[in-house]
Amino acid sequence: MEKLDSIQMRLLEEVADLHEVPEGAYNIRSNSQAAGRRTTANIDIVSKTDVSGLDITIKPFTQNESLHIPVVVTESGLKETVYNDFHIGEGADVTIVAGCGIDNCGNQDSQHDGIHRFYVGKNARVRYVEKHYGSGSGAGKRILNPGTEVYMEEGSTMEMEMVQIKGVDDTSRTTVAKLAAGARLVVRERLMTHGAQRAVSGYDVSLDGEGASADVVSRSVARDDSFQRFEAKIVGNAACSGHTECDSIIMDQGRILAVPALEANSVDAALVHEAAIGKIAGDQIIKLMTLGLTEQEAEEQIINGFLK
Repeated sequence: MEKLDSIQMRLLEEVADLHEVPEGAYNIRSNSQAAGRRTTANIDIVSKTDVSGLDITIKPFTQNESLHIPVVVTESGLKETVYNDFHIGEGADVTIVAGCGIDNCGNQDSQHDGIHRFYVGKNARVRYVEKHYGSGSGAGKRILNPGTEVYMEEGSTMEMEMVQIKGVDDTSRTTVAKLAAGARLVVRERLMTHGAQRAVSGYDVSLDGEGASADVVSRSVARDDSFQRFEAKIVGNAACSGHTECDSIIMDQGRILAVPALEANSVDAALVHEAAIGKIAGDQIIKLMTLGLTEQEAEEQIINGFLK
């Protein structure tokens, strides 16, 4: 792997929990350039020739292997769009860790748009972790726009952990998923905005096969003058089950808009949505203050527990 500076290594630690070269397959991208790559006998990584991005193939029945594909940006003014396609073979069981960190100390906006397409084979199981993080003292924005498409064959499972806790000025996340019979999708989104940040998340899930299921849950905190919009649509086209939930804490002058939507096209589709937005309860803060915490420390403790 190419030697990275201390800022780049800190970003890798934030978005991929990497303190050193990871075990297993990996592709690390730094300022639009390849900083390191390793393939394995079961996981192949090939650069696309028509656009910027990767074709990743995971062989059928690959078990207990991992793939890391983080991106770091430290150049002010850099803007890029990357297309990564994942082909996960039948019966595979893998963990994929992605994410992007931007450190912008300049006056120009820095932006990374990552388009990820997953083709999940029959009875395969994927755990996908995507973390976004921003830092730097410059006036230029840190902009991240992830787009995710998931196509799931019969009996497959995809568990997605989508995390954005600090430093991203503007983000628009779109996720589209189509599930065949017996497929299962679980999404856990954790988000915090502050300052004048803006975050938009949209999920559009189609349950197309009998026994397909989806559980999409977002937990978020909006502080200062930030704005959040959460949209989740689940479409039941067969005997299936779907659940979407938005649970948010609003603080200061923050604004949150939750737009849950359900569409049942089968009499046997069972779909549920929940949404709750509110401030931190005063008695929670008082209880923690009696234990010796300041009001600010009590708020932080509540928020950290809520976003876990």
